[in-house]
Amino acid sequence: MRTARLAPSILSADFSRLGADVAMLESAGADCIHVDVMDGRFVPNLTFGAKVIETVRRCTALPLDVHLMVVEPERYFDDFVAAGATGLTIHVEAAPHLHRQLARIRELGALAGVAVNPATPLSTVDDVLEQLDLLLVMSVNPGFGGQQFIERSIAKVALARRRLDEAGSRAALEVDGGINRTTIGECWRAGADTFVAGAAVFGAPDPRAELAALRAQCAIHA
Repeated sequence: MRTARLAPSILSADFSRLGADVAMLESAGADCIHVDVMDGRFVPNLTFGAKVIETVRRCTALPLDVHLMVVEPERYFDDFVAAGATGLTIHVEAAPHLHRQLARIRELGALAGVAVNPATPLSTVDDVLEQLDLLLVMSVNPGFGGQQFIERSIAKVALARRRLDEAGSRAALEVDGGINRTTIGECWRAGADTFVAGAAVFGAPDPRAELAALRAQCAIHA
């Protein structure tokens, strides 16, 4: 039986009170913390490095789901795992040696994930499904928080669910981008089990209540 997992993204957190925000997410029942790493090259934005991962790790015992939106992601593997990353997710579009790169992540003792952009076909990861701990379907074009959910992503999530099941994979199926009370139920119904939400949580009057509401939507659509 699938269990819904919520992975709030600190991209939308208040960095003047990052520790307090992370503690709030943990006490509100978040399953893990999503850390978006952007290099200003793979995506048109620049965010966090190893120091932020270290800081978040000191604030929580929750798993750190680190999403590398960067070129040459292998340059960061050792430092990010040493900083406290539980899992590293790399983009297939930036990983010409995907099999080798995923193997290296696992060698370092981290969970290995791969992300697929909206316009990238799922066939690009067919040959590594058995290596994956997580498959991330992007439901917006990566780079910025608060974007509108791309409706075609629902069909892609459903296809990803079928491919993982056919491969006998136990990998988590994560969706990232535009996740809110309206979209999370559709993604759950399509087969996703892990949901990244940033703007929906931190932009709500009561982030704790919003996390509960998101989880309730999955229960409603079970």
